[in-house]
Parts: sequence; C-alpha cells; structure tokens
Amino acid sequence: MSMGFFGIQAGFALQNGNASRILQTFGANVEHLPLFWLAAPLTGMIVQPIIGHYSDITWNKLGRRKPYFLVGAILTALALFFLPSSGSFVHIISPLIMGAGLLMLMDTCINIAMEPFRALVADKLPGEQTSKGFAIQTCLIGIGAVVGSWLPFFLAKWGNVSKVAPEGIVPDNVKYSFYIGAVVLLITIFWTIITTKEYPPTTEELKEKEAEKILPQNGLKSIFKDIKEMPKTMKELGLVQFFTWFGLFSMWVFSTPAIAEHIYHVPASDTSSEAYADAGNWVGILFGIYNGVSAIYALFLPGIANKLGKKGTHALSLVIGGISLISIYFIPTPNLLILPMIGIGIAWGSILSMPYAILSGALPAKKMGVYMGFFNFFITLPQICNGIFGGAIVKYGFHDRSILALVFGGVLFLIAAFATLRVKTK
Repeated sequence: MSMGFFGIQAGFALQNGNASRILQTFGANVEHLPLFWLAAPLTGMIVQPIIGHYSDITWNKLGRRKPYFLVGAILTALALFFLPSSGSFVHIISPLIMGAGLLMLMDTCINIAMEPFRALVADKLPGEQTSKGFAIQTCLIGIGAVVGSWLPFFLAKWGNVSKVAPEGIVPDNVKYSFYIGAVVLLITIFWTIITTKEYPPTTEELKEKEAEKILPQNGLKSIFKDIKEMPKTMKELGLVQFFTWFGLFSMWVFSTPAIAEHIYHVPASDTSSEAYADAGNWVGILFGIYNGVSAIYALFLPGIANKLGKKGTHALSLVIGGISLISIYFIPTPNLLILPMIGIGIAWGSILSMPYAILSGALPAKKMGVYMGFFNFFITLPQICNGIFGGAIVKYGFHDRSILALVFGGVLFLIAAFATLRVKTK
C-alpha cells in the first residue's frame, strides 16, 4: 500500500536535488532561492488539511484515499515533465516565472497525492503495528529518493547524456531524469490503487459523510473545530517539527551552492561551468546516499524503538543528524561528504516515521486524515519562515557563505532532539 510513495518520493527527490539548480540556470540569485522554495510549504499548508478532511469523508468506487492518489499522480507527472523544459517557453513568458509557477504546481500536486498515504497506513494497521507500517513506508520513500537523486548523475556518467548546456538551458541529463521520474510516479501510484483495498465506512459514518456533502460549510466548521481540539501530544510534537524542518529546508535549498563554493571552489553565480555541473550532480548522489541510508535504517527503527522508546529513538537520530550536518563545514573533499550523509540519513529515516508513529496513538481514528493534514502545519510553517528569512540570514548574517546555513541547520536538529524528550505521550 506504500508502493505509490516510492514514486512520489522519486519525483520529490528530483525536485529537492535540482530545483535550486534549475532556478539558478533560469537566472535566480542565491539569496532569492528560499523565496522560490516557499511554494512547497505554502501549498502544503493549504492543501494537506483540506485533502485530509475530505479524504476522511470520501467514499466511492475507488475508495477513500485512492481518488486523491490518482488525481495527484497525474498532475504531478505533468509538472515533472514541463518543469525542466520551462526555458522552451521563453518567447511566451520568462523562464524563471514559468519555472517558479511549475514548481508551485508540482508541490500542490505532490501534496494531493502524498497526504492520504500517511492516513492510509493509520487506517489499515492496528496500533501495535504502526511503527512497523511507517517504517516500511519510510524504507520505500528512501529507495524512491535514491532513484530520483541519482538519475542525473548516472545518465551523465553511464548514459552518455550531456551534463552541460548553454546558459539559461537545463542540461539534458536533468531533463531526462524528470521525464523518467514522471513515468515511475504514475506506474507506482497505479500499483497502489489496483492492489490495495480500503475498509469501507460503517452505515453511521456514511450518513455523517452525506450530511457534510449536503452542507459543504460544515466541512470548514469541522476543520476549525478539530484545530481547537488538537491533542496536546500533537502540539508538543509541533515544536520538534519546527526546528527539524527549518534545518532541513536550509539543507535542501543551500546544499548545491554551499558545496559548489566550499568544496569545489566555484562561485554560486557560475552556473554554466562544468565544475558547477559536477557539484550539482554530486549533491544528487549525496542526497541519494542519505535517502538510501534512511531506507535501511527504517527497517531497524521498530526494534530500536522497542528498546529506547519512540521518543528516545527519534531524539538520538536527530542528534546524529545534527552533528553530521555541522561536520560538513570541516570536510575538504567531495568524497568525504559521504560520511555526514550517513548520519543525515539516520535522522531522515526517523523524521519520516517516528513523529507519525508517536502521533498516531494520540489521534481519534475517525479524524486520522484531517489531523495528519494538520500535522503538516508544523512542517510547512518552519519552511515558510526559512523561505522568508533564510535568504537574509545567509546574506547578512553569514555574509553570503551558504555553508553556514548547513551548520545552522545542524544546530537546529540538536535543539529538536532536546524538544523530543519533553513530549508527553499516552
């Protein structure tokens, strides 16, 4: 049932590893990158609670969650296809505006497809199996991310696909990677839709759902009521998520310019050089490594959680990830960057599963979808804050040294680890 998440994450990894590079190719400055990346958290904040609420009250021939997988997958695949080709529309609209618009569309569609997958696991598994269920989901997320992250590098190295292009044009290895990602996403989503059955609602639940459909305004009232009645555990986890995702956003946005400048000694503005292309491709490999590590680590998470508890496991994982991010500052060569990626992968594996495993035990079953959507607030809000202030922090606080944004992200991971230990669970 989590196979579709494999495809979603392959597309998401392509976006994470290449969006900054594509936008810089189209003319974006480094300090403006966080503003473009605001598309993801803004759309997630709006879309996920709405999709969560309506997937709770939906039931048709496809099921409860699966209709949203299908629509989100088709639209995401289209966005993946057109994003790296935005430069072709230069005679109609600025490629930078076109690229930013498609990035926002892709984020919206990924959120439509992604949010119900969390609820699907919670729907179908009893409480004692949720850690294992989210761990398996994390494993597939990690494998999908490896595929998406490594595609540009492998196409350039072994597929003889060009890794450089004229100024303002996205290289062919990146373009073809996005096309392949779109196909993989569609195949895996259809796999989940065809092979997974959902539990039908009871007669009483169907009556409640019909009432909400007759009076759409009830849906909005219900959403605000659910926010007011949010479980305390969820609020406390929100603080953990804030520090965690502020740090992650810094890593995703600034890794390519930071590594290009700090390790390859290439100015971030020199986006058309072969050295910058090598840095961008290597960042894709590094992102694939940490995602691969997260996939393997996820398989061990249930056993570790049995020994240390869910909170202890998550806190330890964040500490390892935080120290690893900070250590990038002290690394002189590209190959040695593999070492901190192992630690970041451990943290990422836990980030994708442990907070949801902790949260699921505190949520009412009937509201699983909407509360999983609300939980996304605590992921999107820190990214929005980083998008607004991150560029200024790097420009004025770090004097345009992108590498310090990664160090800052590591410090935030350590703060999140401390906050995890203070969460009160049932």
